[in-house]
Amino acid sequence: GRYRAVSAGSAPAGYTHPKSIETLARHGIEFDAPRSKSWDEFTGTHFDLVITVCDRAAAETCPVFPGNPAKLHWSTPDPATAEGTEVEIDQAFDRAYELLRKQIEQELL
Repeated sequence: GRYRAVSAGSAPAGYTHPKSIETLARHGIEFDAPRSKSWDEFTGTHFDLVITVCDRAAAETCPVFPGNPAKLHWSTPDPATAEGTEVEIDQAFDRAYELLRKQIEQELL
């Protein structure tokens, strides 16, 4: 309840990866109706913190958000690019989930 998080990107895929939804559900994370969205949707929104997780996005020019939010980069391999069996792809999504969970616990809680 301390944080409200939103997710967006510079080049949204246009859909929410089904494995993302499965991974959140598997780990007991509640979510509303997820959808793919551009970070442009949040232009003018005040954030306390902006975190990039994709190495490509870290090198891009992010939108300007009011209030001069703190910025962090958490390098996280994109599980949507994983190849292999369904088990291997699930493992890639779980690894990304665990990396982000650990970062949140270490830096934000």
